[in-house]
Amino acid sequence: MSVFADLVQRLADLLHPLFGATAAAAAIVLFTAFVRLLVHPLSRAAARGQKAQVELRPKIAELRKKHGKDPQKLQKAVMELHAAEKVSPLSGCLPSLFQLPAFFLLYHLFSNTTIGGQANELLTHQLFAAPLGDRWADALGTGGFLGGAGLVYLALFVIVATVASFNFRRTKRMMATNPAVPVGDGQQMPGMGAMSKVMPFMSFFTLFTVAVVPLAAALYVVTSTTWSAVERAALYR
Repeated sequence: MSVFADLVQRLADLLHPLFGATAAAAAIVLFTAFVRLLVHPLSRAAARGQKAQVELRPKIAELRKKHGKDPQKLQKAVMELHAAEKVSPLSGCLPSLFQLPAFFLLYHLFSNTTIGGQANELLTHQLFAAPLGDRWADALGTGGFLGGAGLVYLALFVIVATVASFNFRRTKRMMATNPAVPVGDGQQMPGMGAMSKVMPFMSFFTLFTVAVVPLAAALYVVTSTTWSAVERAALYR
């Protein structure tokens, strides 16, 4: 943890001439961009995998018609099809999984008052009027919704809501273009109907994350979510 803290502090010192008191916040945004660049090859692979999944839908539909009454044979046939076509059904999860360590590092770094037995100096840094170690509840308690720190969170919520709305519309279009493949009797797989209704709203859950984690981790989430929206729009166009 102390090594990571030193990295963030050194990056903040490097950016201080340009960003002044908000240098640590800028360092977190830059760190997030670096993580997303590292993960970008996985995102490209996930995009190729999703396009391949769409192309496999007719073949999977045929397998469901053939083995619809035998779930084990159907599962085996679908796995063999994916292996033959060199398509991994889990490829879309890899970009998110590889980002989790970076998020949790920031979360723990800005949740601890001490690092290696010494005071955590990073907690003294701010994004304008909002300390990077505080949460939205702290902002509401000190200055209210329209206080200095509250306005910082309001700006983050506006960004997240805008990105979530963009993702919502995009997901709805994708699901309309590529509807779920029915089972052999023409019905959807169990639970797919409910999942189809909930999935477009998943992006709005980010608002809750931003509200409850330290501001530094919220900055990571906002930056990563915005990056992801732009990246997916480019890769899945």
